[in-house]
Amino acid sequence: MASAFALPAPGLSPIDLLSASQPVADKISAVGKAKAKAAAQDFEAVFLNTMIQQMFTGIKGEGPFGGSGATGVWRSFLTDEYAKSFAKAGGIGIADQVYGALIAQQEAKP
Repeated sequence: MASAFALPAPGLSPIDLLSASQPVADKISAVGKAKAKAAAQDFEAVFLNTMIQQMFTGIKGEGPFGGSGATGVWRSFLTDEYAKSFAKAGGIGIADQVYGALIAQQEAKP
């Protein structure tokens, strides 16, 4: 016979994350906070890189390499640096949300 029970989902639910009764970052070390901030910023940079690459997909033109095969390589480096620069300057707010979620997950661990 099959049992009729449901397993809980891993991690915290969004409601649990939002309704934390004490400040979340109190129990996390400075190293943990720095790592979480760097990971969140890297995540936002990857997201922005993907968005910026999509903006360049239809452009063939006269780039710095004259439209040759090297243009794609150059553009990938360019979009990567744009994305890192945007994320470091504050980005579009994704890093802040990811950082908050990472800290809340670390706080929830026993």
